[in-house]
Amino acid sequence: MKHHKWILNLFIIVIMFGLCSCRTIPKNAVAVQSFDKTKYLGKWYEIARLDFKYERGLNNTTAEYSLNEDGSIGVLNKGYDYTKKEWREAIGKAKFVKEEHIGMLKVSFFGPFYSGYNVLAIDEDYQYVLVSGKNLDYLWILSRKTSIPDSIKHDYLKIAEDIGFNTSELIWVTHDRE
Repeated sequence: MKHHKWILNLFIIVIMFGLCSCRTIPKNAVAVQSFDKTKYLGKWYEIARLDFKYERGLNNTTAEYSLNEDGSIGVLNKGYDYTKKEWREAIGKAKFVKEEHIGMLKVSFFGPFYSGYNVLAIDEDYQYVLVSGKNLDYLWILSRKTSIPDSIKHDYLKIAEDIGFNTSELIWVTHDRE
């Protein structure tokens, strides 16, 4: 009986360590330290992304952020599936990992399961943003409009490449529907 209890306790410790040590930001990346969540709220157009299964086949993709009553951030992602000829959306919520002035959040679309959402660069007017997930598989460039200036594009690609992202794999999103 004692042996079973010891194994159970060890299992719980291993699971707890695994949950607490989960990385929410890529190695070599630093989240924005003067983040203002109220300026971040509203609609953002996805300009580019590294493809992954939940957005595969989508264009006209947007993310809309709102403030929830509990202080978390409501997330509404929307995109047009051009093969099925229909709109798809995902509703989630984001919470800060540390202090609210640090652009390091975790986002969930599936109940208690969260993943990293990190603001790596943002202009002072909150018009353009570079966002990563928890590792080098997730990267987005977002804008308040459907396009970005070449200078911002160049700067954000350089930041991403310096962190280790393969920016040649970015999908440049088309915005031709409302």
